[in-house]
Amino acid sequence: MFNNAPTAPYYAVIFTSVMADETSGYDAMAEKMVSLAQQQPGFLGMDSARSDLGITVSYWRDLDSIRAWKSNPQHQVAQSKGQAQWYQGYTVRIAKVERDYSMEGEEE
Repeated sequence: MFNNAPTAPYYAVIFTSVMADETSGYDAMAEKMVSLAQQQPGFLGMDSARSDLGITVSYWRDLDSIRAWKSNPQHQVAQSKGQAQWYQGYTVRIAKVERDYSMEGEEE
């Protein structure tokens, strides 16, 4: 049901977006980016939901892993297309996860 994130601490990149009217090619690129991210050193998992507002949270071991993903050449192509065509607007937030817990109980 939810991503089984590693034991904290780790980092979360929170990408929140509103789609533009023109989304041709978006779904294929999104699938490609998920596959590519899964191959990146330091990638720990991902959760995503989309309605009027889309939210994707990717989990990373450290800030260097996040920087490497941001500068990946294929990811940069996707970022450029997103800015030019697919997104009406977006924000990116990076947070350090100190603790997490679920219905099964709190992590210490």
